Amino acid sequence: MERTLKLENIGPIANASLTFADLTVLVGPQASGKSITLQWLKLLEDTGAIHNQLVDYGLDWSGNLERFLDLYFGEGMQSLWQAGKSTVHWNAKPVDPRQLARRRGRSPKETVFFIPAQRVLALRNGWPRPFGDYSPGDPYVVRSYSEELRLLMEKELSSPTALFPKTNRLKEDYRNLLKTNIFLDFSLSVETQGSQKRLVLKQSNESSPLPYMVWSAGQREFVPLLLGLYWLMPPAKTARRGDIKWVVIEELEMGLHPRAISTVLLLVLELIVRGYKVCLSSHSPQVLETVWALRHLKRGKAKPSELLGIFDAPLSSQPLREMAKIALSKKAKVYYFGGAAGTVHDITDLDPGSPTADEASWGGLLEFSGRANEAVARAMSNR
Repeated sequence: MERTLKLENIGPIANASLTFADLTVLVGPQASGKSITLQWLKLLEDTGAIHNQLVDYGLDWSGNLERFLDLYFGEGMQSLWQAGKSTVHWNAKPVDPRQLARRRGRSPKETVFFIPAQRVLALRNGWPRPFGDYSPGDPYVVRSYSEELRLLMEKELSSPTALFPKTNRLKEDYRNLLKTNIFLDFSLSVETQGSQKRLVLKQSNESSPLPYMVWSAGQREFVPLLLGLYWLMPPAKTARRGDIKWVVIEELEMGLHPRAISTVLLLVLELIVRGYKVCLSSHSPQVLETVWALRHLKRGKAKPSELLGIFDAPLSSQPLREMAKIALSKKAKVYYFGGAAGTVHDITDLDPGSPTADEASWGGLLEFSGRANEAVARAMSNR
């Protein structure tokens, strides 16, 4: 069954009507409402689990909507909701936010795994921060993700051993691509300094480990994402993690070279094939190029190897060919945030010839290259 979300007069969003697909991508300028929309998805699906975690860490909002919105979305965000103007519909049914703020014994099971844009904050000195280490005014999704990583490290990955490459985590083909495009000749390990565990990078030709603060920006951004992917892809035969149905990844491209982004996008396809519904927010044209290619390759009944070739993945790999075959059958949607007066547009066709400017420019991601091409063309014609 398709899931739908409609928001009206929520922060910068005047009107947004979304139907979620196997892969849903949100694009648009900063502060246009992408993150708010994804946080609403999490809130609507996981109200009970959110309440339980907030209470477990001694936070109290006494059923007050404004206080709850500040706890969940972050300090100062209670203004998102305008009484008498704001509305939310989830699967075509109206939602009363005052009910969301009241504890009523809802299911504590989490169904949305949210990897926030601020994931780099999850590591302090190379180790995941606990939920209570943050301010109550920090967004819930940041605190919760950090706590998820802390529990993962304590329960499953705490041994002082290599975390990457790790033979029982991710398929060998993915590990090889990550090594080539992100880690190079480094490995990721857990070591103990005094009584404190920490994540370090080790180079094959050097004995001294590299602590968190001297990692490259891309490595600092990617390692928290890698740990989240480890959690979502358990080493057992089961394809998915527990009750998780949705995966949200904000700005997966941060700090990464285009080749590294390609590898992460290949892992996103793996998540979709495993049965997760994946939602991305992005400022990278590479993400939309992936959606555009999937749509046209699917229409052209392309072979799996043609999809793998886009990501420079090994064409002879049988596991990847099987993954690509299933990925080509999946559906994708793209929405542009930042339209006139706060409207959100469906630009799924990604037609560069569309009369609608938002779609023709892929939500503004093609505007610069288009202007550069025009400037060069004019200069060359004047020679």
